[in-house]
Amino acid sequence: MKLIFGLGNPGKTYEGTRHNIGFAVLDRLAERLLAGQEKLQSKGLVREIMLGDTKVLLVKPQTFMNLSGQCVREIAGFYRVIWPDVLVVADDVSIPLGKLRVRAQGTHGGHNGLRNIQDVAQTTEYPRLRVGVDAAGERDLVDHVLGRFKPHEREPIKDAVERAADAVECWLRQGIQTCMNQYNPTANPKPKKEKDPPKKENGV
Repeated sequence: MKLIFGLGNPGKTYEGTRHNIGFAVLDRLAERLLAGQEKLQSKGLVREIMLGDTKVLLVKPQTFMNLSGQCVREIAGFYRVIWPDVLVVADDVSIPLGKLRVRAQGTHGGHNGLRNIQDVAQTTEYPRLRVGVDAAGERDLVDHVLGRFKPHEREPIKDAVERAADAVECWLRQGIQTCMNQYNPTANPKPKKEKDPPKKENGV
């Protein structure tokens, strides 16, 4: 069994906000993979899919972002799933809009949902997929993450949700290393080799 948690805040007030990008990615996955109906379990809305012989649960915690760890710990504990088989999808203000970053483990990086998971579950040993929602700039950070995307940001973030869903499927089918290799931006891309100038003929 594998568990995928998309972080966000419950209720219509928060639909479409930057902080709810995890919910958006799970909703897209549910559409693609023909997930079952949502049901409430252990403080989360849960949908089930089968990928080959593997059962996968898509979970949207309903505890509000700052208490996400309660749902993650309860469901992971109930099914006795090991942490490397738990993927968390969250927004990140330190990543440019629409960019993805996949990690096999790590600290919360200032994200309150990941911070609570770390505090409650007492581990950092779970994979996470972060979707960039851009920095707040001069805006208040809370207003920024609880705000909706601007008109010119909607198409890039729609594309990012699609690519994030692709990344989750890659993790499910091929594992974390392949997922990181395919979806993380190259840290030091090789410079393009300059083409040789065309050879002159007859001295022209």
